[in-house]
Amino acid sequence: MRIVLPLILCCAGSVAARPQPDYGALSLPERPNILWIVAEDMSATIPAFGDSTIETPNLDRLAREGIRYTHMFSVSGVCAPSRFAIATGVYPTRGGALHMRTSSRPEYMEQIGVVPYEAVPDPEVRMMSEVLRMHGYYTSNNSKQDYQFTAPVTAWDANSRQAHWRNRPDNTPFFAVFNFGITHESQIWSRAQDSLWVDADLDVPVPPYLPNTEPVRTDIRRMYSNIRILDHRIGQLLTALGSDGLLDETVIFFYSDHGGPLPRQKRQLYDSGLHVPLMVRFPHAQQGGRIDAQLVSFVDLAPTVFSLAGIALPSFLDGQAFLGAQRSDAPRSYIHAAADRFDTEYDTKRAVRDDRYKYIRNFRPERGYYLAVTYREQMATMQELLRLRDAGELDQIQSQWFRPSKPVEELFDTYSDPHEIHSLADRPEHAERLRQMRQELNSWMASTGDPGTMPEKDYVATLWPNHIQPQTTEVSMQMTGEHISLTSATNGASIGYQWVESGAVAGDAWQVFSGPIMRMPGKQLVAIAHRIGYKPSAATPFSP
Repeated sequence: MRIVLPLILCCAGSVAARPQPDYGALSLPERPNILWIVAEDMSATIPAFGDSTIETPNLDRLAREGIRYTHMFSVSGVCAPSRFAIATGVYPTRGGALHMRTSSRPEYMEQIGVVPYEAVPDPEVRMMSEVLRMHGYYTSNNSKQDYQFTAPVTAWDANSRQAHWRNRPDNTPFFAVFNFGITHESQIWSRAQDSLWVDADLDVPVPPYLPNTEPVRTDIRRMYSNIRILDHRIGQLLTALGSDGLLDETVIFFYSDHGGPLPRQKRQLYDSGLHVPLMVRFPHAQQGGRIDAQLVSFVDLAPTVFSLAGIALPSFLDGQAFLGAQRSDAPRSYIHAAADRFDTEYDTKRAVRDDRYKYIRNFRPERGYYLAVTYREQMATMQELLRLRDAGELDQIQSQWFRPSKPVEELFDTYSDPHEIHSLADRPEHAERLRQMRQELNSWMASTGDPGTMPEKDYVATLWPNHIQPQTTEVSMQMTGEHISLTSATNGASIGYQWVESGAVAGDAWQVFSGPIMRMPGKQLVAIAHRIGYKPSAATPFSP
């Protein structure tokens, strides 16, 4: 399959032994604008990363004018745990977000006998957008969330399909997120009859773990056609940024929320589910065309944005900055990832990867690899796999995914075996590497308090006592002269406030309380408190 192999092969060697790349002195505004362009369910299947199946002129432009990161990895092969890590800089296994969809699909929760719940990270954890707001940034999200918790009212200045940097106050730096769902798994089957931008004769690569049949090729054509549409929409966004005169005042990130949409890609801890493209464009295309092979994890995105924005890194972060003044002195040696419940299907897997080898531990070896996830079975490729399995017509590689059980440990060489088909865990020559990666996984799981082996129902009780969501305590006000301080008795609560006319109802625009504020004569103060994972408090009016 023509994916990322050409770039990855040029980067052999131990990451731990390499120093950080020297980018020289980047010339940036003191508080640069930051734009995130986020795709869904997309591996590095674009020319900039070695896959020439289709043309993507706008993504090619970002590659020419930016830095390509060839070893960027999600913390999960599915969106909600990944987006928790992106939003907080914290591993989902630390923050209670490890299972896919903890609250938004109550029909699944009813089937497994677990109350719908929200992740409850440590009290000091804040959404990165809130931290940016506290330091003077205008933050907007257009518009997917899926964080495994309800975003506090303090998280965003604007959070809707209309959210845009253009709505910010004058002379205010922005952090803007635009999420494009066109490449999502569901867009393969829901757009199956849509001829828009589809080349029925497109010669597409078929990975060896999928059958090379017409239903599969058709789905892969749709996958590439959706990437073409994504590229067009990215071009429109870049044009808007340029027409606003902001292109050379803005740091642009492009990445996907996890790997590809096809079976044995999404939801998996293979590189097909974790490895994603990342490109970063600096003002005036500084360092344009450069390739960086250091390991980068999703938990590194928040600290990197803080580093670029000149914000001291909060202590709760699990990641490290790979750009900016607070860039880590050394690249990562490993990335880590987890897979747990998907819809109603349980499995527990953990992975560690260095710049070449992938170690996977299967905590439920009695379960087969394939999980009957109803959502995925709407795709023609999945239906074709099941048909050929039942007919006994899958070859040895394609039938691997349907093995009824798993070994406890697997080890793959991603250079010689990029599709992770041949495990090396039983090879004597890899015994020492296996031991080292086993130890690394144990250390990571211990350091994050990983609850993956605990029954989910029991784990929920540790987050929500008696399976009842706790509520954030209402805000209290203290006045010192003309200054007002706001507090909540709930440890870790964020506080939002706004000034309204006396007796008026509060609107949706809440400011983040980060220190004493001046009294506004004739106005009424309304405040609300919200800790992540808790119910928000009632909005409390004050007449100071």
